Amino acid sequence: MTDWLSFHWLDLTTTVLGLVYIWLEYRASIALWLVGIVMPAMDVVLYWQHGLYGDAGMAVYYTAAAIYGWLVWKFGHKHNQKAGDILPISYMPRRLYLPATVFFLAAWAVTWFVLDRFTNSTIPVLYAFTNALSFVGLWALARKYIEQWYFWIIVDGVSCYLYFIKDIPFKGGLYGLYVVIAVAGVFKWRRMMQQSRTASEWPLISRFTGFSSDLSKTLGVG
Repeated sequence: MTDWLSFHWLDLTTTVLGLVYIWLEYRASIALWLVGIVMPAMDVVLYWQHGLYGDAGMAVYYTAAAIYGWLVWKFGHKHNQKAGDILPISYMPRRLYLPATVFFLAAWAVTWFVLDRFTNSTIPVLYAFTNALSFVGLWALARKYIEQWYFWIIVDGVSCYLYFIKDIPFKGGLYGLYVVIAVAGVFKWRRMMQQSRTASEWPLISRFTGFSSDLSKTLGVG
């Protein structure tokens, strides 16, 4: 048991951090980026030990992207956003579909070439695919676009399969759970976006609704 734990402790630790991360992401909490800095730093070692060189490289990128994501959520703005408001959840503008697709295809091709030529990666085409789509997913998450969940559903599903065949069971199970949470996240963020828009368009009604709800709870009604 001790030997097993000594071999899998990184897998276990990053799995726990991953659960915290996805829960914070589901709730659209800025704290997710703090976990997003620590977890990939540990993942670099884990993936390198298992020969997942593409994922190890991506983990370095994730650390930098987490810093970027925190800065954008903290100080970034979108069109029509009022000064002082938090970055709102929104749909990705259609004008960004084409450049995002072109970037993904280019990143997939380059990553595939690098993994195939310069590493002993066993399934370079799939590792390159998840890495390239993760670039787009992290960017969309940093901008609080709902579509980021769709990207992660695909990435997490493929990653779940890859980790199981690479004998990293806890990480594989974690990514399987990620798929489920990502599906729920789509609906959660849609509700949060609608509530935010309602509060913005009808501030008095929103305040009255919130007051009524609090009053009902206080009086034990409803």
